[in-house]
Amino acid sequence: MPRQTIASSQAPQPVGPYVQAVRAGDLLFISAQLPLDPLTNTLVRSGVRAQTRRVLENIKAILES
Repeated sequence: MPRQTIASSQAPQPVGPYVQAVRAGDLLFISAQLPLDPLTNTLVRSGVRAQTRRVLENIKAILES
């Protein structure tokens, strides 16, 4: 089964030796996301709601790619 690496410039770049996501057939594997702002690459610290929103926005950017 061919694999495709997925990368989005709208989500934070990986901070380790991994990729944002990999597609294998009908499956998509997304790496764990931290509440990092992709523009500043800094951690969102303004509470759990803002952190959750940032993580979901990062996942959305990866899915759209």
